[in-house]
Amino acid sequence: MANALSAEDSSVRLQAALAVGSNPDPGFLETLVERCAVEPDFFVRDMLSWALTRLSPEITLPRVRQELDSERAQARSQALHTLSKIGDKSAWAWIARDMLRDADDEVARTAWRVAVVLVPEEENEKRGLADELVLQLGRGDRNVRLSLSRALVDLGEVTKPALEKATANPDPTVAAHAHATELLRQNPETGFDAAIEEAKRLVTLGPERAAAAAAGAASGAAETSEAPETSEKPGESADC
Repeated sequence: MANALSAEDSSVRLQAALAVGSNPDPGFLETLVERCAVEPDFFVRDMLSWALTRLSPEITLPRVRQELDSERAQARSQALHTLSKIGDKSAWAWIARDMLRDADDEVARTAWRVAVVLVPEEENEKRGLADELVLQLGRGDRNVRLSLSRALVDLGEVTKPALEKATANPDPTVAAHAHATELLRQNPETGFDAAIEEAKRLVTLGPERAAAAAAGAASGAAETSEAPETSEKPGESADC
């Protein structure tokens, strides 16, 4: 089985990880953790993490925690991913600020997601996490920024003060990312790209004109909602 987990064919490795997870054996703990650090296939890595969740947390958590300090970025990222799958809230204490600021984008993205999953329900804890996450606004490419926005949106209302402050950042990239994230928080159905374009427009307008535009939009929406409904004439469609 250990040989199968490192076979050349990814489908063989996937089936091996599935087999190990289907028949949990503590003897495979070390092998699973080691493979997580080097496995090149995303789906196999995910199956390896699943196999680890099938083992007792009492033995799995301490070993996975060791990987958080690994020099290999993939080892850190996959360890964080495994912690999110296990979902043990006690692991929150292991999510250090350095992980949320990790120089490797994949590690940081995973840390943001895991932090949101593990953060305690207390408002001060969530607010502290939001304050830390907004420091990463404007970082990386589209996928990195989308991951950060999703993490902040998932935190909920507590992110509003931090995002509002960030919209005044002198860096237009940071300000636009903050605006876009707040738009997504208010309306999760808004597409990320559309939110970014609208955010750029708001940043270009400047704080005062952007506020006036937002107030005008809100006023127009209120008038529309208060307008009496009109009945359709026979043969007419509301889509016309």
